[in-house]
Amino acid sequence: MKPPVERQVERGIMTLSFRRPEKKNAVTTEMYRLMIEAFEQAERQSLVRVVLLRGEGDAFTAGNDLEDFRKWPQMARHSDDLPVFRFIKTVVNFPKPLVAAVKGVAVGLGGTLLPHCDVVVAGQSARFSLPFSRLAVVPEFGSSFLLPAAAGHMRASHWLMLGETFGVEEARHLGLVSEICADEQVDAVARQRCEQLAALPAGVLRRIKSLIRPPEFLEQLNRAIDRESRMFMECLQTPEHAEAVRAFFEKRLPDFKRFEG
Repeated sequence: MKPPVERQVERGIMTLSFRRPEKKNAVTTEMYRLMIEAFEQAERQSLVRVVLLRGEGDAFTAGNDLEDFRKWPQMARHSDDLPVFRFIKTVVNFPKPLVAAVKGVAVGLGGTLLPHCDVVVAGQSARFSLPFSRLAVVPEFGSSFLLPAAAGHMRASHWLMLGETFGVEEARHLGLVSEICADEQVDAVARQRCEQLAALPAGVLRRIKSLIRPPEFLEQLNRAIDRESRMFMECLQTPEHAEAVRAFFEKRLPDFKRFEG
């Protein structure tokens, strides 16, 4: 049986591929554990100079797998116990260049992880959404801190609160995408960027990354992530979230109006 995250290292590039195309590469707890292991390996091994994230099939990732997601309240009492939050901290503090190749949909965490990449190549028809409010949870991955800084308070509020789908040009305005190309060229262009990065002085690239994201910035970002994580766990215990999950599996719109504001 193929693993849901494929790891390949070639010519200094570690490629991590989400491999659940039948589920739009929705991410499970097992996948978070596999990615944490891969990032830890990439950080340890000098052979790995850059990491590339991509999805198999016609999607980057549809975000968290909701079948897996609804088990989280029973899995842990604190955010530190959940692999998803350990994965977030692993990516945020990763010192080497990180590239993403985005085609198809990038939903939820599939969008919020992108500002932590150093290069994001997206296809012209890529579609993004941050539907946290529709699931009655708060956003994660530091997006409540990063998106207002990149695009302004109003633009960030619009997409984080409404949870609507938006295109690649708006994703670039929000700081989720750095380069747009034809859909069929996404993997090739992302690979080319990785090869360019792998050919450059690794120590210099690490220093540039540390200048762009200095300790005081990372301290603020990590505090924001901790606040998000605490609130996220609180939201998982609410009747609104239970209604959102029931509605998803019953294939209907959730009814939030019956809960007090």
